[in-house]
Amino acid sequence: MSKKFITFILSLIFIINFSFGQQNQLFAVSIMDSNNGTAVGEVGIIVRTTNGGLNWNQQISGTNAWLFSIHFTNANTGITVGSSGVILRTTNGGVNWNQQTSGTQNDINDLSFTDGNTGTAVGASGTILRTTNGGVNWFVQTSVTNDWFYSVSFINANTGTAVGGLGIIIRTTNGGTNWFMQTSGTTLALSSVSFIDANTGTIVGAIGLMLRTTNGGINWNQQTSGTGYPLNCVFFINANNGTVVGWGGTILRTTNSGVNWFIQTSGTTNQLNDVHFINGSTGTVVGKYGTILHTTNGGVNWIRQTVTGLHSIGMGIPDNFFLFQNYPNPFNPQTKIKFDVPKQSLTKLIIYDILGREITTLVDEQLKPGTYEVDWDGSNFSSGVYFYK
Repeated sequence: MSKKFITFILSLIFIINFSFGQQNQLFAVSIMDSNNGTAVGEVGIIVRTTNGGLNWNQQISGTNAWLFSIHFTNANTGITVGSSGVILRTTNGGVNWNQQTSGTQNDINDLSFTDGNTGTAVGASGTILRTTNGGVNWFVQTSVTNDWFYSVSFINANTGTAVGGLGIIIRTTNGGTNWFMQTSGTTLALSSVSFIDANTGTIVGAIGLMLRTTNGGINWNQQTSGTGYPLNCVFFINANNGTVVGWGGTILRTTNSGVNWFIQTSGTTNQLNDVHFINGSTGTVVGKYGTILHTTNGGVNWIRQTVTGLHSIGMGIPDNFFLFQNYPNPFNPQTKIKFDVPKQSLTKLIIYDILGREITTLVDEQLKPGTYEVDWDGSNFSSGVYFYK
């Protein structure tokens, strides 16, 4: 069978808009099993996979709120929270997302569920919310501080810890009816907390900060993270195996309950915001510029995944407009075309035949700064030489 060819022409049609756009951040991911997962991000972005990340497809959220955290209690039922008190809930795997009444206008930054019914969410200005019916209804709990909370971790319906700005740590042992302060020993921002059991927990935060307790937070001891980058998320899948992600493409791993951490190779320098494992081997990381990374060997190797169709591939903000060589070339019948957009711009990517006739337009839309990649399937066109511009 003959191969199809595309010849490289370095040019872009663009209208420059000098205002910078958003950065396609994904803030959180929830993976249910080896096939099903959902990620959320800025301006209401929700993307879903049902085949282990081979394809991520966008869903309609019905909001422009930034979505900061997501949790699925089963393959169909999920809750995501975000800016201005937004809470969305789905019972059909994200085909439909319905807004719930949160009772607050404050940003909601994180949530933790211990079963299909019982969950806690935390956010700005000391916000703490609680549900006992799977996120259908939420009621406000009384906090002991008005500082911002960024993360919460419950190990059962009663025992949980929340962390936030200025080194704030609070703890409850009665489901949030009462919260009490703990001493962190720092005034740095604390980004994320994860407990293995009622006693053993890890917190990460600014400039590589890492804290660990083995007595339920009575004492928090600083650990060596091996990095000075801000750390955004810590996640333990079991008593031994935990992963931390952060700025600069940082991924750290422990296999001894957080006693020691070693640096993994992520393959990116993009900011990484969240990590979720379903077992000791299989996990997903999301971050800035639409970054999605996946591993099936505990993080020895991380493979970049992409959103179906046109997608940002997370290479940072380029200096100039640039059109890369397509790959593979020759191809039969599909190829990928990558290009750089340094400023928010109306961008067109057009395929021409050898006579210069326009045969299809792959991209015709406002794009934010970033590096993009789009697939072209030439199945419906004859073999030969093609150009793209």
